[in-house]
Amino acid sequence: MDAFYASVEQRDDPALRGKPVAVGGSPEGRGVVAAASYEARDFGVRSAIPMARAVRLCPDLIIVRPDFARYREVSNQVFDMYRSVTPLVEPLSLDEAYLDVTTNTWNEPLATTVARRLKRLILDEVRLTVSAGVAPNKFLAKIASDWDKPDGLTVIPTERVEAFLHKLPVDALWGVGPVTSKKLRAAGITRLIDVRGADPRVLHGAVGRQTEWLTRLAHGIDDRSVTPSRQVKSSGSERTYPTDLTDPPTIAQELEQMARRGTTWLERKGLVARTVTIKVRYSDFTTVTRSHSQRPSTRDPDRFAERVAVLVGRTDAGLRPVRLLGVSFHNLSSADTPTEEAAPTLPL
Repeated sequence: MDAFYASVEQRDDPALRGKPVAVGGSPEGRGVVAAASYEARDFGVRSAIPMARAVRLCPDLIIVRPDFARYREVSNQVFDMYRSVTPLVEPLSLDEAYLDVTTNTWNEPLATTVARRLKRLILDEVRLTVSAGVAPNKFLAKIASDWDKPDGLTVIPTERVEAFLHKLPVDALWGVGPVTSKKLRAAGITRLIDVRGADPRVLHGAVGRQTEWLTRLAHGIDDRSVTPSRQVKSSGSERTYPTDLTDPPTIAQELEQMARRGTTWLERKGLVARTVTIKVRYSDFTTVTRSHSQRPSTRDPDRFAERVAVLVGRTDAGLRPVRLLGVSFHNLSSADTPTEEAAPTLPL
């Protein structure tokens, strides 16, 4: 989806159309940009940058608070359309997915035709644009989907894969962020195809255990299949506060509320959790986590509230100012699985 959150806001509010829009938090606090319209991107506004910086880049920026329930509703509409064409849909986020359309309900032999029809269907039904990448594998399809935004369609047929790979900078490699990219460029590896002929020792020094994986991608090889159902391994939430928290009871209350909201999500999904983790980031950006696991798994809100209350006591929260708090649940399982036998645990 193109600038998904911002596009939904512009669709639903005509006054925002054609204007620079950012979805996110307040610039007066520590808000960040969750999504930026293409009009805002012309000024250099991008997701994940501080909202205060976004306003400096674009003084006329219109800031909209996010409405994730609405975005999720729109996402569900779009994914229903995907699944009406093929059951092989692998979600990456609310606004992105892989589709294997080798076989499809439209009996279209060409993936490009499927992509065009889906783009038109989504535009007609949801009034939003989608950019699609059509390629022989996930790696290339992902790159192609970002190649010509917004409302783009980039096709990489098998016979043109090699020519396409020659166009790509090393940053295009999956897992190559700014730090790794800097290391690779310092070693003279600036293009994707440079990875192929690089000294294995130099490459390993830059990317470590990713060496073999990145070398395969540099040859355009990606054998991963589209997996329609991915098991949820964890869930959580976190919040950055406009001003640092210094009051221990307030910090404890915030964590308790996050824990209780998390158990509501577990109940809605029919899951239970064995492990709870709290995250505390101090004003100097030092971040600590504290976890506790216990059998049997549960989603009892009172029990998790008790556990996070004890865990926060293992941190310096309150003694040191806190800018961010988070609670997450791990080792999830279905509530319908046989009850686990209680196991002895270290006391909290």
